[in-house]
Amino acid sequence: MNRVPVEHKRREIEALCERHGVERLALFGSALRSDFDPEKSDLDFSVELRPMSPEKHAAAYFGLLEDLEKLFERRVDLVEIGAVRNPYLRRSIEGEQEIVYAAA
Repeated sequence: MNRVPVEHKRREIEALCERHGVERLALFGSALRSDFDPEKSDLDFSVELRPMSPEKHAAAYFGLLEDLEKLFERRVDLVEIGAVRNPYLRRSIEGEQEIVYAAA
């Protein structure tokens, strides 16, 4: 299995999450499965942000997205789990995710 080395980047992830007001960040998708291709695959993260004004929310979301792409040197799909209205998709994401950060 070709997994993304998230464990080796825990400190950096924690710093990014604290900077951008993240409550919870989780990895899901091919990065957790055997079909992950280190050369081509993107990374899928679900995120819950702390309550904040719409302007700060947008800055936090896009700042986190950009910083994760820089950290992992690949494309990142960032899904706000609270915005997922399709119950089947939400269950699928929540069922396979691996929490990489949770605020204390």
